[in-house]
Amino acid sequence: MSAHPTPASADTASWYDLHEHDHPEGGSTLLGFWIYLMSDCLIFAMLFAAFGVLGGNYAAGPGPKDLFDLPLVALNTAMLLFSSITYGFAMLAMQGGNVKAVQGWLLVTGLFGAAFLSIELYEFAHLIREGATPQRSAFLSSFFTLVGTHGLHVTFGLVWLGVLVVQVGQRGLVAANQRRLMCLSLFWHFLDVVWIGVFTFVYLLGMLR
Repeated sequence: MSAHPTPASADTASWYDLHEHDHPEGGSTLLGFWIYLMSDCLIFAMLFAAFGVLGGNYAAGPGPKDLFDLPLVALNTAMLLFSSITYGFAMLAMQGGNVKAVQGWLLVTGLFGAAFLSIELYEFAHLIREGATPQRSAFLSSFFTLVGTHGLHVTFGLVWLGVLVVQVGQRGLVAANQRRLMCLSLFWHFLDVVWIGVFTFVYLLGMLR
């Protein structure tokens, strides 16, 4: 049997790269995450649009002035804004290669995020005790859907943050962990921007109706 490949087998082999090369994943990871954030923007845009259409339909029930505790919501907003600042400090510590500082600032960020979520859950529980459930009116349905979706995103962000604290402790600030920190930074600041829209469009404008 001949050791040389037949023309047919040679043609077949030419379709394959027999020598695999390294494929840098950093650029594709960030691009994919930007695409995900754009899809999230569409989701929140639809929820804001639904609230804009349904937010004035109270079905003879309570409205924003009857339900919202604006000082409490302002405190909640401050918790999320502070968490974005502390995450920025974590990114600065990452640039300096300080693992302990990164973990510390991530934990502080998680505490602010948990405080935000706790206040939001308290607000929901208070509304439900008052009978202002999502079934009460179109206004409350759209309110709970919009604010609850944002709160669900914050919950996922807190889980992600906790995982990153462990990963940074185990492997340090390797390139993969730095990419993950950058992606979470984009996600966390995105949630901050969305909440500013919620605070302005739902709470402030709602109190003016």
